Amino acid sequence: MDVLLSIKPEHVANIVNGTKRFEFRRKVFSKDVSKVVIYCTKPVGKIVAEFIIERILEGSPEEIWNETREASGISRDFFDSYFDGRDTAFAIEIGALNVFDDPIEPCDVVENFSPPQSYRYLPKLESSKQFEMTV
Repeated sequence: MDVLLSIKPEHVANIVNGTKRFEFRRKVFSKDVSKVVIYCTKPVGKIVAEFIIERILEGSPEEIWNETREASGISRDFFDSYFDGRDTAFAIEIGALNVFDDPIEPCDVVENFSPPQSYRYLPKLESSKQFEMTV
């Protein structure tokens, strides 16, 4: 199973340029997900890339920051604000990345699409034709 994540354009840019090699989340999906499909939020509003999950780290925000800070692609202040009041933080390590030459209109592949607040599961059957990995 794949998962669709909504990610802000500035973070997508940092993922694409390689400065952000971890995607941070307050909660995470089940462990049987191997690929993340990236929905770049408005003003882009398209599915722009996908990546293979190398691993998912779980720990206190302090532990996660210490392990990922060199490849976080975000400031410590942003990280602290995002995890404020949380005991647990998750970091998804970005593996092989496939940036689409032609971003995809989400409603072309997901019926009644609305951007997920956190994540949305995509059955492999639904995504496999559109999201062939080319690594």
